[in-house]
Amino acid sequence: MKESIFENSKKKRSFLIKNRDILQSTYIPDQLPHRENEIDNIVDILTPSLFKNKPSNILITGKTGTGKTAVLSYIGKELKKADPEEENCSFLYVNCEIVDNPYGILFNIATQVVGENNNDIPFTGWSLDRVHDTIINYIDKKNKVFIVVLDEIDRILQKNGDDTLYFLTTMNEILKQSKVSIIGVTNNANFTDFLNPKTKSRLGEEKIVFPPYNAKQLQDILKKRATLAFEEGVLEEGVIPYCAALSAQDSGDARRALDLLRVSAETAERYESTSITEAHVNSARNKINKNAVEEVIKTLTPQSKVILRCIIKIHEEKEKDVIVKTGDVYSSYKEVSNILGITPIKEKRVADLISEMDMYGIIHARVKSFGRNGRTREIELNIDKDIIEFVKKDELFEPLLKHRSTKQTTLL
Repeated sequence: MKESIFENSKKKRSFLIKNRDILQSTYIPDQLPHRENEIDNIVDILTPSLFKNKPSNILITGKTGTGKTAVLSYIGKELKKADPEEENCSFLYVNCEIVDNPYGILFNIATQVVGENNNDIPFTGWSLDRVHDTIINYIDKKNKVFIVVLDEIDRILQKNGDDTLYFLTTMNEILKQSKVSIIGVTNNANFTDFLNPKTKSRLGEEKIVFPPYNAKQLQDILKKRATLAFEEGVLEEGVIPYCAALSAQDSGDARRALDLLRVSAETAERYESTSITEAHVNSARNKINKNAVEEVIKTLTPQSKVILRCIIKIHEEKEKDVIVKTGDVYSSYKEVSNILGITPIKEKRVADLISEMDMYGIIHARVKSFGRNGRTREIELNIDKDIIEFVKKDELFEPLLKHRSTKQTTLL
């Protein structure tokens, strides 16, 4: 039998990492350093649920990698310890980046309420009104408090408006025995600006902001993980401070710091090194930067991708120092939407999506005011040539290539 193509790589690989799971962002340690205040605050708010009393809804905001999801996973486990049989309360978690449509979100909640053997609500096919009525019935029969975490809650609004949020935040007006408390989690501090007033007031009863970690805090987090993850003596002294400093400088993102440490170690193993050095950190940083931007762009909605493609198109067509404004983008957007067969959205919504891409760091969008004449945004790209080519190759834009080819043939 022919030897596997992996055998050679296996033989030459040095093993510096003894437990790879510890370096994953999904690993939840027994302690979460530098989030004690946030944990205590959430625990105080949720404690009434252990007595079958509804706690306030909570809106948690903070940049990516500030520990929001990790803290809530930790609290969910601790709540189960306090009520092992879930007689008084249940903790439900929905990732709205993965399940981002109203039917899917409600189906996910229903499955967690009833269990995996739920056969009453089909995976698809019912009207939302029928799903609403059925899930209300499910929840009320349990006679307890349900704490529903909606992680990446802004995804619901981006794709479907706030009807689902309105339903979830008003369920208690229909329920007779059970109660529901919502915990919304978002990276977007301005998320509630787009909600209708009733949903906004209900959802934001308690607000908790997770600040970015500083370099010293990130060092503490990395040191605790490194002790468990690595063989003794394989980390050079400056590696953890360097990873922490780079991540603090970028955004105070603990997830990024962990990724940087993990990829540095994997790079060192790949090159058969006996230790992990700052040079490996630099190599890992370059790789992660490119991958991170690509992942963000992959998660953009088709409308946002079209807007980004138009910004790229305008920058390529205009002279070097010409300023690109919102109006330029919208004009190009309408033209490109027509070619792609996409129904264009209104200019204000395009402006909102430009602001969102600015928040992600894909572009820079500076607001310029003209007094009574209104205001506009001056837009600059914040991605390199490789990422621009990555955007252009998206299958969404294949009709653009055909259109350009037809146009050139006609000119000939």
